[in-house]
Formats: sequence, structure tokens, C-alpha cells
Amino acid sequence: MKLKFYLDYNTYFGEEIVLNIVGAGGNVSKHAMTTVNGHTWTCETTLAPAAHSARSIEYYYSVECDGRLERHEWAGKRHLLDLAVSKATRVTIFDHWIDIPQDSYHYSSAITECLAHRDTVTVPATDYDTTVMLKVCAPQLRAGDRLALVGSGQALGSWSVLKAIAMAEHSRNEWVAVLDASQLKSNVIEFKFVAFSNRDDKTILWEVDGNRTVTLPELKKGDCVVYELPTAGFPIGDWRIAGTVVPVFSLKTAGSFGVGDFGDLKHMIDYVASTGQKALQVLPINDTTITHTWTDSYPYNCVSIYALHPQYIDLRQLPQLADASRRQHYSKLQAELNALPKIDYERVNQAKLAYMEELYKQEGAKTMKTAEFKQYFEANKQWLVPYAAFCHYRDLYGTASFGKWPEHRTFDESLRAAMANSRTSEYKKVAYWYYVQYNLDKQMRQAHDYARKRHVILKGDIPIGVSRDGVETWVEPRYFNLNGQAGAPPDAFATDGQNWGFPTYNWDEMLKDGCAWWVKRFTKMAQYFDAYRIDHVLGFFRIWEIPIDAVSGLLGQFSPALGMTREQIEGYGLHFQDYFTEPFITDWSLERTFHDRAGEVKEKYLEHTWGDRYRLKPDYDTQRKIQQAFKGRDSQDDKNLCTALMSLAADVLFVRDRKDPYKFHPRIAVQHAFVYESLYDSDKAAFNKLYDDYFYRRNNDFWYREAMKKLPKLVEATRMLVCAEDLGMVPACVPWVINELRILSLEIQSMPKDNHVKFGVLANNPYRSVSTISTHDMPTMRQWWDEDWNIAQEYYNEVLWKQGPAPHPMPGWLAEQVVANHLNCPSMLCLLSFQDWTAIDEDERLADENDERINVPAIPRYYWRYRMHKSIEQLMADNSFNAKVKKLIAQSGRL
Repeated sequence: MKLKFYLDYNTYFGEEIVLNIVGAGGNVSKHAMTTVNGHTWTCETTLAPAAHSARSIEYYYSVECDGRLERHEWAGKRHLLDLAVSKATRVTIFDHWIDIPQDSYHYSSAITECLAHRDTVTVPATDYDTTVMLKVCAPQLRAGDRLALVGSGQALGSWSVLKAIAMAEHSRNEWVAVLDASQLKSNVIEFKFVAFSNRDDKTILWEVDGNRTVTLPELKKGDCVVYELPTAGFPIGDWRIAGTVVPVFSLKTAGSFGVGDFGDLKHMIDYVASTGQKALQVLPINDTTITHTWTDSYPYNCVSIYALHPQYIDLRQLPQLADASRRQHYSKLQAELNALPKIDYERVNQAKLAYMEELYKQEGAKTMKTAEFKQYFEANKQWLVPYAAFCHYRDLYGTASFGKWPEHRTFDESLRAAMANSRTSEYKKVAYWYYVQYNLDKQMRQAHDYARKRHVILKGDIPIGVSRDGVETWVEPRYFNLNGQAGAPPDAFATDGQNWGFPTYNWDEMLKDGCAWWVKRFTKMAQYFDAYRIDHVLGFFRIWEIPIDAVSGLLGQFSPALGMTREQIEGYGLHFQDYFTEPFITDWSLERTFHDRAGEVKEKYLEHTWGDRYRLKPDYDTQRKIQQAFKGRDSQDDKNLCTALMSLAADVLFVRDRKDPYKFHPRIAVQHAFVYESLYDSDKAAFNKLYDDYFYRRNNDFWYREAMKKLPKLVEATRMLVCAEDLGMVPACVPWVINELRILSLEIQSMPKDNHVKFGVLANNPYRSVSTISTHDMPTMRQWWDEDWNIAQEYYNEVLWKQGPAPHPMPGWLAEQVVANHLNCPSMLCLLSFQDWTAIDEDERLADENDERINVPAIPRYYWRYRMHKSIEQLMADNSFNAKVKKLIAQSGRL
């Protein structure tokens, strides 16, 4: 069979179009295309009989220049050519270049597998002497809808929908009609596409634009001509979805073991579906076990980007322990832990791991001989083996800090084969962790499948960082900068910035292999979710990198970033001084900081340099040294003194670039520091101009290019719906990338992205966005309302258009209005925290609003232990509250 491809696509001089045919196993054969005008490109190839028997071929186009890939079509939708034409010997294909469409969300698994799932079919075989094949995408169709073609002439139904030609959906959202060309009475065919509703065959939608026409070439026996047509458009409204955000660990049912688990997740999916919601968002579910203490409750500090946290195992889905006394022991413990109002992280995890150890001794050998386990192990062993080895050595040596282990400080690749061989002693040492992860994976996959069946989008969360004491840094240290710490500059969450402690990424190394590390990570997540939140998406533009010897975020710098030379700084009118990079410590600043303890501080912690200037003694000249010196000193006076000394260490006007000592970055938020106060007014003005240029203009194009090296690869890695957490100090280039890649932004009314307003205007939310009231890092709606009465009063009068004083605490009717306003906004997704949903009902919500808080970012070691105060069974039984939720969703058009 001979194939001839036509593609209209404008190129620049030196560029060439390449046809890439995807073969078995994902292998790609490249075929150069030719052109005479730089616009119409053609390529001829012969299809081998073996390939013909495959019934279809998948392919895509790319642009190359001097053998270097310049760009390629959108990976979310590839061309599919059906070969169900038995008599065809020559196939001519008229294609168009596929760029990422504005409605790319229609092609995400969130839509095609959850909300509008339709089974794809094989195009029926035909034996026409001459064939016309028409292909069209119809992404707006809902579940169960069918597409058909009707047109002029008897062969096309003479415009009667009763005689419309049924089409086959051979790939997601793409439909095919195969016509016998000999029955067409003219070489010009006129037609339209019509959609039959899933509700009944009488509800029919016609395309909104004018009739389509195609002029056919002269066809000879054995010819097949294929037209890939522009997308069909129907008067069907965009998806608008309501949902809930709640951590898995916060879920509670009668059978929970003191913490939410993957079985509880199914119950929550049922609840969400029963109230008309179509999405459920959770926090990260990866293993964070470092110390086996409550500090491991922080879900964004994962020790593995693949492994699931053992606390989420649902013991109810596992075989029972054979020993009746042990069953009774765990039953009693389950009732005790589940009655607690908050999670007891340490007891819960100790109990679950102990149970799994007993069950492994009883069931492990039998389970691990099954075909299902062997299949799981083979598919996951690349990450599973080092993860199990890490867990084994962590517990053997009593620490996750592999640099402190007496042996195995680096992963020994020679052990990989032995640990994967069930007949070796090395395998037996780590097999328990294989068993645990196998069961976790099985339960989470089942929850994911269950969500799809209930037409609920399960949305995950991908943390920006990984633990520096984790599997990835142990096995693949080349991907990380272990001498830096990731965090965030000062913001509404933390005035001194945030230091997460994660190592930063070595993007130069990651880009060498096309970000394979990230692609594998996202691919794994797609096994559990159909949408995801990119935590701190700004980190893909630039990360806030803090020196390893710093504690707060104030001494950080954006990385990568264009540091400033002395000459560039002085170009703003500020004469650069070397001491601008040294802590500014003077008699007057000490008096104002330490008051009557200034003399004590000078004597113990400082040494005089010149004039009225001082420097920190070598034992205290970094924040980390100061923190270490005050370790174990828990009086409030000592804590205050430690904090004040660390502020001295951060009182600099510029920080040196971490890679080039001859370049500098203005210190973030330095306008509140003594060194800034000491400047002349003219120098302050020069510095402020420099500061604004640096943080808001200088790096914009540079950061745009940095993000576009990375994010397209990650967005294209899976078909999950991509949502970004784009809060904080957002440079202007972020919306450029978000829009270009069709990523959903995050919109929070109390944190507007427009600096000219105090509260965001909900009606201005872009459609491709997620609207919410609060996140896990913020006070809940009720807490925010009482946090600053003046702000609440302004919101009450100016946003809600209410007269008089704002009521405190927030009454249910007022919370309901805020929720309704958010549901009515244009955002595709309106996802509200469980706490903010319950705020609308004073009988349903917690009595004390402060018990609703999940996390306080300003507290580095926060105990993440929030639990639902009612079980999901109790929630399901509250008909009054549920009716209120469903009514709000219905009235907003999100049902």
C-alpha cells in the first residue's frame, strides 16, 4: 500500500518537516518531507504488509533544522490513519498541523475517562473500489453522545437526520466516516456533522457554522482519499465543575484506623458524587517516613516520588490475621485511635506497620508467588528495589541521613539484581517493603478506577521538592544541588520567607536526558489520578535557593537568575560597597534590637571592626551556627535572642551569586532592615529602582525560556489535567507560559494577582482556572474572617455589598453566600476545602474554627494532623446539609 501525505504548514528558511510514524513498541521511523514553496509539504512511503495488517498507524509531524528538532506537534493528540480499506492500494492523506488547542482540557483523561467517557471502536472494514474517509474531532461531546454525518445527495442522507451516516470514534474525541466514493454523484460533497444526545435519539445538535464542502480529486480503482477536517463545533456549554479538597489522612469512616486510608477515599468519592460534585482533590500521598516521629507528617517532604505512604493502607481490604488474640488487639487499638479528634501520627503508623509485618509473615510468601504480584514487581522494580533498600538501611542504622550510615552511603547498583531475585538473602531482607507497596498500589489503583466509574475526577498533588534524606538523592544525586535549600521568598504566609529544606534541582543535568526523571514521576502519578496540581509551579521558572548555612528564607536568591555586576548596580546611581554583602551591625541597630541586652550581645556574640561597626564572631557568623548554639535552650528569652541574632546575620543589602562571586542579588524584603534604613534618601531611591527592575522585569524573558525548557515536557508526559499553584511572588512571564501550555491557574479572591485591587473580582477569573477560597497553607474561610476584622469589614461592604458591621464569628448564611459567589464564577473548576463547605451549616461545621487548620507555613515543623470531625457515614446521612450543597451546585450550573 502506497501512502502520500500532504501538509500545509509555513516554515522558515532552513526548516524541514519530518513525518514520524510510530511503530511497535513506540519505535519511530522518520520520513523527510519535500516542498517547492515552503508551505505545502508532501511525503510518499510504502506500507509493508505487516504494518497494513495492524489496521491503523499513528504518526505526527515535527520541524527540524540542520538535523536538530525545533518543534513538534502537540503530543496530546496524534494523527491516526485507519487502514480498514481492503481494496485500497493508494491512500492520499490531507492533514493539518496539530497545535495545542485552546480546549486541550477536553483531551485530558479527566474528561475522556471520567466525565465524558466513551469506548473507542475499530472502524468497520470496507471493500469499496474507491473510498473517501472523513475524520473530525468533536471534543465537546458528552458521555454517550454519538456523531453522524449528513449532507446533500442520496449517499449522504439528503440532509435527513434519519438517514445520517453513523461515525466511529476510533480515538479519543476523533470520529471517522468511511464513504463509498462510487455512490457520490459529484466531486464536490456538501455536508455537516450532527450529534445525537446520550439522553435520547430525538435530541440532535447541528454544527453551528455553515455547511462544509470538500472537493474530491479524480479517483481510480484502489484509491482512498483521507481528509482531516477542522474541529466540529456544537452549542454545548463548557464544563464547569464543583469539587472538594481534603487530605486523604483527614478522611474518617467508622472503620478507619485513626487516619484516612485508600478505602476511606472510596467512601469520600461516593459522598462527592452524591452531592453533584465531579472532582476530589487530595494532598500528596507519597511516603514521607524519615524519623518515624510526628515530624514525618509533613506530606510535601517525600522520601520517594513513587512509593505510597504506608499509613494509607486500608487494613479492611487485607486478609485477617489468623491469631484471634492479635485480631482482638488491633480491633481494640483501631477503636481507640479512631475515636481521637486528631491524628496520633506516631501511634497510627507504628500500629499499621506492625500489623503489616505480622500479615507479611502470614501471607507474604503466598502473595508474592502470584502472577499479579510478579507483574507489579516487574513493572516497578526500577524504583521499588532502591526504595526497599533505603527503608531497610534507614531502620537498620536508625537514621534516614544516608551520609551518616556506616555503609551503603551510596546506592550499590551491584545489589540491585540480588535484591530483585527472590532466591537470595538480600531479597528476603527487603521483601517486606515490596509487599507493603504492592498492597498500597493495588488499593490506590482501585480507588482511582472507582472514581472514574462514579464520574469523579481524582486530582493529586505533585510536591516541588523531595527530601534530602530520601531515595532519589541517595540513588541519583547528580540531579540535585545538595548544598542549597529550596524555599519561598517572603509572602502573606511567612514574612521571613519559607525554608523547606529540600535540595534544589540540577536542571542542567536533568535537561540532558529530556527531564526523564520528571517524566517518569508524572507517568507514575497518572496511574492514580486524572488531574494534578503542580505545587509551586514558580519553581520551574526559578526556585528560591537558600544557602545551606541559612535558616530563614531572607538570605535566598532566585536560581537561576541574572545576577548583577558592580557596574550594573552603579548604573542605577548606587555606589557599590563591599560591606553591602556583610551583616549591618552598629551601636544604634543593636540598641534598637536588644535594648538593655545590647552590651551582653556585643561581648558574647560580636567583635568590633571599625567605627561603630561590628561583626558576628566566627562561632556565630551564620544563622545555622546561631541556631545550633541555642539548641536545647527553650526559654522564651533565649528563643527571642536566637531570633534576633539570626536577623542580624540576614541584615545585608545584597547577597552574592552562588555560582559567580562577582555578581550580586538584592536581598529580598530588605526595605525592613537596618542596612536599608542607613542609606541616604537618594541611595534608597536608586536601590528601589534597581530592586523593582531585578525582581519584576530583569529576569522575565530569561525565566520564560527556562520554564519552556521544562514544563512542556512534563505537561505532555501524561493526559492528566494540569493545574498550577501559581501563588506568591509571580513574575510577569508566568501567565505567558500558563496560557501557552493551557495550564489551569489558581485563583484565590483574598490573594488577587492584580496588585491594584484588595480582593479579586470573581467574574474576571479565566475559564482555565481553579477557583478556591483557601488552601491547606492558609487559614480556613472562618479563620480568615476573624483574623483581621478590618479586612473582613471591607470584604463585607465592598464585595458582598452588605451594610453595617460585619458579624463575627462568621454565620452560616454569610459563608453560604461566599461559597455561592465562588461557584458562580467562570472558572472551570471550583474546588473548596471540606472545612469551607461545612462552614455554610452551623450544625455541620466544627465548633472551634481553629481546629480546622491543616498547616501554618510560618512554623517549619508543623504537625499535620487535622481530621474530619464527623465520619463520612455521618456526613452522608445529613440530608439537610447535603441538599444545601447540591442546591448551590445546581444553581451555579455546575451540576
